[in-house]
Amino acid sequence: MEKAIKNIIKAETKRQNEGIELIASENYASKDVRDACASILTNKYAEGYPHKRYYGGCEFVDQIEDLAIERVCKLFNCKYANVQPHSGSQANAAAYEALQRYLGITDRKMKILSMDLNSGSHLTHGSPVSFSSKVYDFSFFDLGKNGRINYNILEKKLEEVKPDVLLSGYSAYPYEIDFAHLSRLAKKYKCLFMVDMAHIAGLVAADEHMSPLKYADIVTSTTHKTLRGPRGGIILTNNEELIKKVNSAVFPYYQGGPLEHIIAAKATCFKEADTQEFRDYIHQVKVNTKACQQELERVGAVTTGTDNHLFLLNTLDSFGLTGLDAQKKLEEIGITTNKNMIPGDTLKPNKTSGLRIGFAAITTRGCTEEQAKQIAKIIYMYLKDLITIKVAKKSVKSLVKRWKNIEKI
Repeated sequence: MEKAIKNIIKAETKRQNEGIELIASENYASKDVRDACASILTNKYAEGYPHKRYYGGCEFVDQIEDLAIERVCKLFNCKYANVQPHSGSQANAAAYEALQRYLGITDRKMKILSMDLNSGSHLTHGSPVSFSSKVYDFSFFDLGKNGRINYNILEKKLEEVKPDVLLSGYSAYPYEIDFAHLSRLAKKYKCLFMVDMAHIAGLVAADEHMSPLKYADIVTSTTHKTLRGPRGGIILTNNEELIKKVNSAVFPYYQGGPLEHIIAAKATCFKEADTQEFRDYIHQVKVNTKACQQELERVGAVTTGTDNHLFLLNTLDSFGLTGLDAQKKLEEIGITTNKNMIPGDTLKPNKTSGLRIGFAAITTRGCTEEQAKQIAKIIYMYLKDLITIKVAKKSVKSLVKRWKNIEKI
């Protein structure tokens, strides 16, 4: 490997091994997944779909992509899948395009109703800085006063907006989502139902969250968060006509050649996720997340609750710090988080009033429930200036040395 790059990778490996990773959208892929990502499959061009390529020499990558589709359909109990999207954002873009074609909308922007962005939605759910708000007509519903989806508020918005698509699935929502109820509302107001399950895909695969596949017209996801695979996206559906629109929206509309080395890694992670070991892991993620959240609340911090792999910590009310300042301060001691808007946030996205905290990554390394509580105490005491940086670093080091080396996962 070229020296400059090798040295930077070495430094990043050290950072990952010696720190506590609490970014909810990150995880540690297995060696098998990483090996597939780094395989010679990266050399192969394969525009098109298995057995219908625009290049020769695709007989083996066809087998890999067939296997990935077969495995993901089994994992999520669905009929059809596209495993080619390079990312979750591209999966969403292709899904929107497919829905618009399916509905036959040509004379106006397709109307999509989603959760308010400050309440936990993703950039591609209508953010003014995203393609989504430029191409489609987004409207938003607010959460209830308790920070949870209020289905009465949502229904009033459906009646008012009359959207073509109801969009669910979020990047910073810490509670269970009732896909069955949302599906009933979508049917009542005669709109299609789309779910972006990027954050909870691993929970869905492990039966630790209601599956949207029984209820949604189309489901998108990343493969690198709780699913613990390579960086990439997928699109799932049980609608035969819709998968045809999806396939043409991915290629040739949005993408050219698929990344067959990444698709091989996706196939690997789908197999890994279809095991009791993975189901036990996801259960422990939820246990650890709950333990940390409750301990922070017990010692006096202001947090949301949690039903999944993440929660929000209100740093402004808890410590008098913006999310950005809290994020930077925790990085001093080797704890990595990300600033995040909280419901009703009055600060801008580049500062925020809170942090998003998740346990998918460090649970992969072996974090226990008791250690999750210890992490809560370290966060609270350091952000409250109750311990020195030296003491905080020593506490972090003591925890991390008990966990798996990331290169051996």
